[in-house]
Order: sequence, then structure tokens, then C-alpha cells
Amino acid sequence: MIFEAARAALLRLFTPEFRGVFFKSLGLTLLALVGLWFGLKEVFDWLALPWIDQLLPGFPSWAGWLTFIAAILAGIGLALGLALLVAPVTAIVAGLFLDDVAEVVERTDYPNDMPGKPVPLLRSILLSLKFFGVVILGNIVALLLLLMPGINIAAFFLVNGYLLGREFFEFAAMRFRPEAEAKALRRKHAGTVFLAGLLISVFLAIPLVNLLTPLFAAAMMVHLHKMVSAEETALRPGRA
Repeated sequence: MIFEAARAALLRLFTPEFRGVFFKSLGLTLLALVGLWFGLKEVFDWLALPWIDQLLPGFPSWAGWLTFIAAILAGIGLALGLALLVAPVTAIVAGLFLDDVAEVVERTDYPNDMPGKPVPLLRSILLSLKFFGVVILGNIVALLLLLMPGINIAAFFLVNGYLLGREFFEFAAMRFRPEAEAKALRRKHAGTVFLAGLLISVFLAIPLVNLLTPLFAAAMMVHLHKMVSAEETALRPGRA
């Protein structure tokens, strides 16, 4: 079920129907990441540079190369910080474009089914902001585990697999169900949703490709929700 949903989502990514959503999503994601890069740089300049300026006068003149090393380390630190923010940024973007993705998938792959209803814009934004905070917290925990080899990689995939799987599935489900019912369905199929989230986190871990995470994850979870719903219907009493 999971791999079938993932395969269907990948095939849908590069179709003409997705081009409009693709350019809007990619453009907004890139703008957000560029803004975050400059924001992180400003925070570093504000907090770290005064400390470095106070420290260097105490060193002999031949130690000026320390400034160069510090700049390199700062660049690496900023890049790592930006990498950790890719997940929450994609969550925000997905909250804005999930309905566009879902409408394309539902119209082209499920033409005989009743289409879902878009999540109200304000509710969608509030849920995205809430999830943004949760993902940030989860990635901070993963960052704290970087000093423990092996565990850090596992933490990245486990944290993002759980959080991304939960977020995208509930968004897809809420096009057809009340929020409480969508959450209950996700909990009932927690294992399946988590494994799907792990696939999303693998997608997220691939540089450049991870910019497509919102489209892939949204399309995949629309398919997964359809499959889970069909399974639920088939298991109801009185059905063959």
C-alpha cells in the first residue's frame, strides 16, 4: 500500500497537471530558505562577531588565520542550521499548497470519486504554524543527538518520519473528514502512516530533491488516505 502510494505520487510529480503547483511550491520554498539563510547570518553576526572581535586582540598577530577558520566554521554551522530547517519550511509550504495538490490528484486519479473540500485557509495556516513549532522542537532534539554517532541519523529519520507522516496524512484526511475523525483514523493506522512518513523523510534527506518534498508528500498521502479509506469501507460489517 505504502509503496503503491509513493509510486503513484512520483509518477504524478512530473505531469503537466502539476506544473502550476510545482512552480508555486518550489518558488515559495526557495524564497523561504533564502530568507532563513540571511536571517541566520544576521543572528550569527549579531551574537558571535562581537565575541570574536573581543577575543582576537588577546592573540598574537600571527594568529589572524583564526578569523578565517572561524568564518569557515560559521559557514558550516549556518549550512547545518539551514538543513535542519528544511523540514519545517516544507511543512509550512505544504499547508499552503496541499489543497492544490490534492485537487489535481483527486481529479486525475480518482475522477469517479466525490472531491474533497479544501481545509479553510485560516485553519490551514494555524495548523501549519503549530506543526512548524513541533517540527522545530523535534529537530532540536535530533540536533542534540549529533554527538552520538549512529543515533543522530536514526533520530533525523524517526523524528521527521513521525511528524511529517502525521502532518501530511491528517491534512489529506481533513479534506473528507472532521479534524477529530482524521486524527482518529491516523492513530488507527499509525504504523502505516509512520512508514509512509519515513519515505518522506528519505526524500527530505536528498539535497535539491528535498525541495519537492511538499508535492511528493501531499500527493502520496492523498493516495494513502484513499487506500486506507477503501480498506476501512471494505471491513465494515455487512460488506463482502
